[in-house]
Amino acid sequence: MPTSRSRRPGLRAALSGAALGLSTALASLALPVALGAAPAGAADGTRLHLVTMEGPGLAAAPPGPATEIARWRIRAQQDAVLARLDGTTPVYRYSTALNGLAVELTAAQARDLVTAPGVALVEPAEVRRLAGRDLEADPARLSPGGARRGGEGVLVGVVDTGLDPDTPLFAATARVSRGAGDAPTCVAEPSWGPGWCTDKVVAGRWFVDGFGRDRLASRARLSPVDDVGHGTQVASIAAGNADVPVRVRGNEVGRYAGIAPDAQVGVYKACWTAPDPADDGCSTADLVAAIDRAVADGVDVLNLSVAGPSTLDTVELALLGAAEADVVVVAAAGGDAVGGTAHSSPWVTTVGAGTGTVRRGEVRLGGGTRLVGAMTSPTEPVRARLVRRADAAARGASRGEARRCEPGSLDTAVVAERVVLCERGGVGRVDKSQTVADADGVGMVLVNTDPGGLSADLHAVPTVHLAVGDGRRLVSWAARHPRGHIVLAARPVTRAVPRVLEWSSTGSPAAAYPKPDVVAPGDGVLGAVPGGEGWQFLGGTSAAAAWVSGTAARLRADRGWSAAATRSALVTTAEPLPAGVLDAGAGRVRVQAVDSPGLVLGIDPADYREWLEGDRLGLNTTSLVVRREGTLTRTVTNVGRRARYFSTSAAGFERHDVTVTPAALRLGPGESARITVRVARGDGTQEDGAVLLRGGAGTRTRLPLLVTR
Repeated sequence: MPTSRSRRPGLRAALSGAALGLSTALASLALPVALGAAPAGAADGTRLHLVTMEGPGLAAAPPGPATEIARWRIRAQQDAVLARLDGTTPVYRYSTALNGLAVELTAAQARDLVTAPGVALVEPAEVRRLAGRDLEADPARLSPGGARRGGEGVLVGVVDTGLDPDTPLFAATARVSRGAGDAPTCVAEPSWGPGWCTDKVVAGRWFVDGFGRDRLASRARLSPVDDVGHGTQVASIAAGNADVPVRVRGNEVGRYAGIAPDAQVGVYKACWTAPDPADDGCSTADLVAAIDRAVADGVDVLNLSVAGPSTLDTVELALLGAAEADVVVVAAAGGDAVGGTAHSSPWVTTVGAGTGTVRRGEVRLGGGTRLVGAMTSPTEPVRARLVRRADAAARGASRGEARRCEPGSLDTAVVAERVVLCERGGVGRVDKSQTVADADGVGMVLVNTDPGGLSADLHAVPTVHLAVGDGRRLVSWAARHPRGHIVLAARPVTRAVPRVLEWSSTGSPAAAYPKPDVVAPGDGVLGAVPGGEGWQFLGGTSAAAAWVSGTAARLRADRGWSAAATRSALVTTAEPLPAGVLDAGAGRVRVQAVDSPGLVLGIDPADYREWLEGDRLGLNTTSLVVRREGTLTRTVTNVGRRARYFSTSAAGFERHDVTVTPAALRLGPGESARITVRVARGDGTQEDGAVLLRGGAGTRTRLPLLVTR
């Protein structure tokens, strides 16, 4: 098992020379799904297609004459395809992550190429949505990582909407470094200033030809600069600098750090805005081009927070090329998917969304009464007189507008130095606190008037958000105490009850390997957005994937492990959740536990292509699946510094007899051994549990196991 990485300027070890019968494997592995929206066809009846050739790209090729011969061969294969099309000019040529083309084809040409020699796959390009989720009522944690160190020497590639580097989160720091000659070239452009190519942001590329320049919104910039905010948020969660002040309307409300604050960032913009937001998205042709470039640049971790089907398509094959280059590939499972998660291939760490941490605050009344709600405010408690909203109406404003604290509705003479009671509705929650701040108020209590969730927003003044019942109690108290004072105070940050969020995509029992692999916080994680001091909460499997990408970067920096060993540790050290394998995978990623897994399961990247060819021995994955009954083997390696005994067992099964042999192992540092898992026929129902390997040093390696019908 490879446990360390060799540095090189773009390309890594061992090119497989054999061309593979990939089209047959794809046909047998693909699951039927509804495809995303496709770009409009050209006026001549053509449509952009992705054509993938048999055999790998140059991702794993070592520098030297053999690589140059392979490069020539790839070019010749692509030229042969273009010759069948009368010399059509391709939109993209791909040669690193995979060998392929993006080219305009008629329906007849597409049908012809399916049977052409050396062609593995032909499919129309489509536009996919980002895997983020709009947040309305989810509590949030102020900083995803809170770590002051982590990720030094590791490059995190982010394929997304770009980046706004004009923030301290992406400024060069003394701790961010990389080996000489390893950093890719960061090309300065008119809207990507030379000062933004730094030791922190070392690559900035953009890819739009698949989406189409004529389909862009007027605000879209043809540069790596983020037009939306999603890419900036993802990058800041994964690798934003440490100890950056979070300022909201000029007030500092805390300090921020990404999960791997010392990691470098590579920006690959492949997702775009259209005049109609419903048409926003990422063309698969651009995604493959971005992945191809990121692999050529030598990223160590690749984050793809983009939804997709559960089929094994061209994007997944490009991600295979990344895995062959020893890149940890992390992708979002998506939300509300039917029939399986996005990115179901075994070379991708697919991430679902779980609960995160909770920020609460309280309104203290006289007599010891405390009303608890949502609050994001690490400042000292605020004590002031409470003003009922309708009593503070400004001249010309209605009582209803004042109750809702709409802009300009509050009288400064009444509100100054006081806490205002405001109702939900009419305008945004943060707009209400800004209205209070504009009237010189020092705090706000926001109350729901209908059933609904509570939000720990970044407000202009300290704010506690209360549910309907507590809001009514406060209104009643205020009526009895017209000149009463209250205290707004934050409570300690706590973890929410661990669970998988209901909209996070679940895996298919028909898949070759269970997905998702893990879950991570996805219910509102703070990240930076374009605009200097802009901050917003990001939800969905986008945030969860960014969390895991940062964790992988920390682990690679700390231990120097291969991509396979890193991915293994993410899974085997996860915290089990009260959900099945197809909902939660191995469970919630634990940042503080991943560097001490005891054992890891390694995979030679070449094994993935052998598996695609039909290798029945299977892969040495951390997730296990057995159809009714059968036997599986896995090879485990001791990554500790001392010889250890490890006991083996199965847990969680009531309707199947699951045994693991041998019962115990003794492994020296770096030594490996094989375990065998046997599942006897049960009552025919689906059941899941885990294989456990406990080490003498207190480590626990947990492999999720699904027994299907």
